[in-house]
Amino acid sequence: MPRTTTLETPGCPPLRAITFDVLGLIKVTEARSKERGVPKVVERWGEPDASRCVLAASINDRKADPLLAVARKTGVVELLSPINGDLRVSLATTNQTDAQPQEDNIVGLHLFKKQPSESSSRSCTLLTCTTKGVTTMRSVMIPKALGDSTGDDTPTTWNICAAGNVLCCKVDESENYALFGGKGVEVNIWDLATHTKIWTAKSPPKNSLGIFTPTWFTSATFLSKDDHRKFAAGTNSHQVRLYDMSAQRRPVMSFDFRETPIKAVTEDEDGNTIYIGNGSGDLASVDIRTGKLLGCFLGKCSGSIRSITRHPDLPVIASCGLDSYLRIWDIKSRQLLSAVFLKQHLTNVVFDSNFEDEEVAGSTAPLPPSEQEIDDEPVDRDEESPRVKQKKKKRSKSRSLDENEEVAVSSKHKKLKKSRNLDGEDEGPRSAKQKKAKKSQNVDEDEELISVEQEKSKKSKVKSKDGKSKKSKKSKKSKAESIDV
Repeated sequence: MPRTTTLETPGCPPLRAITFDVLGLIKVTEARSKERGVPKVVERWGEPDASRCVLAASINDRKADPLLAVARKTGVVELLSPINGDLRVSLATTNQTDAQPQEDNIVGLHLFKKQPSESSSRSCTLLTCTTKGVTTMRSVMIPKALGDSTGDDTPTTWNICAAGNVLCCKVDESENYALFGGKGVEVNIWDLATHTKIWTAKSPPKNSLGIFTPTWFTSATFLSKDDHRKFAAGTNSHQVRLYDMSAQRRPVMSFDFRETPIKAVTEDEDGNTIYIGNGSGDLASVDIRTGKLLGCFLGKCSGSIRSITRHPDLPVIASCGLDSYLRIWDIKSRQLLSAVFLKQHLTNVVFDSNFEDEEVAGSTAPLPPSEQEIDDEPVDRDEESPRVKQKKKKRSKSRSLDENEEVAVSSKHKKLKKSRNLDGEDEGPRSAKQKKAKKSQNVDEDEELISVEQEKSKKSKVKSKDGKSKKSKKSKKSKAESIDV
């Protein structure tokens, strides 16, 4: 049997994470304060089917009518409700090549948060990119019921590369620019408004040994929300590169991280830190300004990391990958807060930032009287139970002491004691003279008892002397008889 280890984790703050796996399942994991921050799977959407593997996901977690976009291996993009998992729209991607959808998979998916018209809350814009470089932008009108016509505009399609395979796609915070890169495809930036390429990276020169590293980008991300000119990219040759469009076409900085390919890169809110994960399960944070490794996260994953996401409000990140675990990490201490085993290989993870803990939200509201009584009852019983036990123990001890005293004291003393108690209960408080008289009576009674006990002791001594004298006489007689014989 495989070895299992128990890992104690402190728990994570209240949050909601949605994970996607290779069998097409979508699982919702929630952590609540009343459960001490232990994440648990609360919902599972879909049925296991390897042909419907989730390749990419994007969420628009707005407060009013949020949406979740999912790209599947069959070439279908689904728009779901991240609250209950209801299917809103199912779209088939356009394919300009002769390849099958399974051969030309979707590798990039972005659900735009900014809508062209704010009045139309039922519309959304999607960007998809396939392995062959076919990129599509479309505006979709979400129907009120499934099966109604979507009424979307004609999608705009263009090709970003003539050769190679696209492996990474990222849209900046302003949603005006997108970067693409892959195997044999240098990182390039496109203007989404005009659908034109505005910048292309240049391959690094040969190293000191004359070895040229082929182009193979696996992941990329923009660094700043306000500046699309700076971005970081991870390569298959375990290298992280920093690019600045305003400086030069080649990377302004590059460094190696461990010995396995970089599989996931995401940025922090400060714009100066990135989080990288590789194929051997190592997760680390790097200061991109100096290229200095800030530290590795404690508690190494046992499989390749495929997705890293930063929570927009809480100081935590989530990672998932081929070890089938969803892990929540603390950014400041770089410690593992919690890990949830989800059975299948995971491909993506996203946060729902509008999740509110019910206990925290309802803590200020007063409870109804019925709920207060129900909540108070078990507490009172638990508090009273040890007291009852202690009283019983004290009573048993007092009883044993009283029995010992009653055996040692005569019957006359018992009667006097009972009469005293009865008199004290009936009469209540007395005057000072009565108290003095009572004290004298008690002294006389004690003297009588002492005299009785002394007489008893004298009698016992006399009896013992008589017994000894009789024994001595018997012994003398026995000796005399022996002499006569």
